[in-house]
Amino acid sequence: MAFEYFIGGRYLRSRQKHAFISFITFLSMAGVTVGVMALIIVISVMSGAESYFKSQILGVESHILLRRHGGAISDYLAVEEKVRKIEEVKSVEHFVYSQVIVRSANGISGAVLRGIDPMSSKEVIKGYSQAQLRKKLKAQPAGSADESVPGILLGKELAASLGVSEGSVIYIISPKGMVSPVGHIPSMKRFEVGGVFESGFYEYDASLAYIHLKDAQNLLKIGDAVTAIGIRMDDIYRAGALAAQITETLGFPFWTMDWMQMNRSFFSALKLEKKAMFVILTLIILVAAFNIASTLIMMVMGKTRDIAILKAMGATDRSIWKIFVFKGLVIGLIGTMLGLVLGVIGCFILKHYKFIELPGDVYYFTTLPVQLNYLDVLMIVASAIVICFLSTLYPAYKASRFNPVEALRYG
Repeated sequence: MAFEYFIGGRYLRSRQKHAFISFITFLSMAGVTVGVMALIIVISVMSGAESYFKSQILGVESHILLRRHGGAISDYLAVEEKVRKIEEVKSVEHFVYSQVIVRSANGISGAVLRGIDPMSSKEVIKGYSQAQLRKKLKAQPAGSADESVPGILLGKELAASLGVSEGSVIYIISPKGMVSPVGHIPSMKRFEVGGVFESGFYEYDASLAYIHLKDAQNLLKIGDAVTAIGIRMDDIYRAGALAAQITETLGFPFWTMDWMQMNRSFFSALKLEKKAMFVILTLIILVAAFNIASTLIMMVMGKTRDIAILKAMGATDRSIWKIFVFKGLVIGLIGTMLGLVLGVIGCFILKHYKFIELPGDVYYFTTLPVQLNYLDVLMIVASAIVICFLSTLYPAYKASRFNPVEALRYG
């Protein structure tokens, strides 16, 4: 072992003549520990929230949305066949998508209407099997004199704002109506609420309504056509590249939008919050780093005679520098490793025991979602070590510049 590390270790293990220096050393180590632990837990919770939102969004939205400039896609079956032949495409589903007004006896609200085919839909609504969808969304044949009312599924928040429940009758009003002698008359159709679903995402629960594909086509008067085709794939992070490939294959007038573009503002806000929390909590480690610098400066002032003797025996400026950098780094490393262990244990406890409960009517989730991302942990540990290393440079430099003659004379 090099003598610099031997002496640095002796300084670290020995009892200080001044207990105050030992106390500041302990505070420095504790500060680094708390900072690293807090960073790991908070960043893991934010990563868990981001993962949760992605799973909820992708449980409702397709990975890629294919639409046509100018309106509905009449030859959607032929288009689907072309899309299925493209590599990476896992499944394709057509549906009708439109903004409508929903009116009940107790209220009125805007909504996003989705017409789906329960017989071929692979994207089953959360909480409903395909068999249940076939029953709940039974369509009324076009031009039929049958008095039966077609079914509709409403989001939980949308149903609450309308004051309706299963079995209630509501009216869907679409701007796609007809022109009469008295002007444009909106299209309106009566539906029976077949059920209420909860996606886990407020925006969807407050706006989405599902009906049978045939009912949506009749309501919007688009015949046997659809307004969008949803595409799913295995690697969701390749959605942008696949969307570009689909657009190039089909050409104009088709265009695509991937799930990241559809939710760009939401995920941008999450990333900004994650970065802000990283910067704010890193300040805890910076405060601890200042304590490390203070500890080393006071130690240098108390070890002037030792430094002078070492230099008189032939120790170079670099050797003296190494001694104090080593001691400061060991303090930082011990604090970082303790923080790492406590942070991982804290994440494990939060993930498996879920003792922190959140009100479901306020937050998207009732317990803290935790996802330990090892790249995030590595970045936190590396940042803490770099900050601690930088805090040792000035005290070590001042120690290495001591004149041994002056130090022996006045030390």
